[in-house]
Amino acid sequence: MMEDGESKKIYFSIKEVASRLGEKESTLRFWESEFPDVIAPRRNEHGVRFYTEEDIEAIQLIRNMIRNNGLTLEGVRKKLNNNRDAAVRQAKITAKLNEIKAELKDLAEVFDEAEKMYHSAMRETD
Repeated sequence: MMEDGESKKIYFSIKEVASRLGEKESTLRFWESEFPDVIAPRRNEHGVRFYTEEDIEAIQLIRNMIRNNGLTLEGVRKKLNNNRDAAVRQAKITAKLNEIKAELKDLAEVFDEAEKMYHSAMRETD
């Protein structure tokens, strides 16, 4: 998905993708070698990788299953082989729930700070 202000690039370098996902470039190369049927970026004549949004989504799928669902590489393979569509849906749902959880934590912190300010202001008026 495009962020506000993000250019409509078609291809991204491995460095850009790693930075965007918070992963090391070596991790992306490793996952590519483990899941060549899922992650297959284009390469130029010098072997430099060029990732599309589709490639990034595939990496996010693998990343979510490993990082958020705690699956092993073999577990990811089995899940993809059994029902890839269901795995994609589940990964998207998990990612969205994690996003919502982070937003709720942020809101809780804001409310806690507002409550502290309120109680501080009430003590000053006493």
